[in-house]
Amino acid sequence: MSKQTNKTDADTTNIALAKGRILQSALPVFGAAGMGVAPQDLDSRRLIVGTESPDVRMTIVRSSDVLTYVEHGAADLGIVGKDMLMEYEGNNIYEVLDLGISCCRLVIAGCSPQSLQGSHLRVATKYVKSAARYFAAAGKQAEIIRLYGSMELAPLTGLADIIIDLVDTGNTLKANGLHEIEEIAPISARLVASKAAMKMRSTQLEEVIGRIRNAVEVEEVL
Repeated sequence: MSKQTNKTDADTTNIALAKGRILQSALPVFGAAGMGVAPQDLDSRRLIVGTESPDVRMTIVRSSDVLTYVEHGAADLGIVGKDMLMEYEGNNIYEVLDLGISCCRLVIAGCSPQSLQGSHLRVATKYVKSAARYFAAAGKQAEIIRLYGSMELAPLTGLADIIIDLVDTGNTLKANGLHEIEEIAPISARLVASKAAMKMRSTQLEEVIGRIRNAVEVEEVL
């Protein structure tokens, strides 16, 4: 059973991650790594929870804030989707390991398969940097419109010609009459580490990372 802890000393490894799909997918990995979390802790309003391992705790934050916590040293490690890493432009974080969980795809979608063929496209997405890189590499002009939710509405209302968003089954696109046109990148949850923490406490963090890596390998075999 996990234990609530308020330790902030250098002997504790702090892992930042978001409650939701990634956390639920990561629980078997944490359990296999000897860092399980008690169900009552996950069901509580606690934002910092202990694990079965007394030297490891977890900080529950918004998915969009995981990299900020790791970059600024409030967390040593983090678990975040590759989509978030593709938007990150800093240089204070290592991408350590593909956990192979919470898998989906970053795709282009529109009202028809030909929606991508215009000479000047309006693109709705929250993945602004990824979109800019994609169209720059393709040599296409694109007006990128930042949008945070209900992405499928953008082509239907004339706000944009196409969208760039995460897709799992594609059922939401189909339900709104949209077509998946092209895949930009496969997405999965990644383990990341603070460069500063890795320099100062490499032995301790490598031990925790090794346990997670071994657990991922066990889960893959199962």
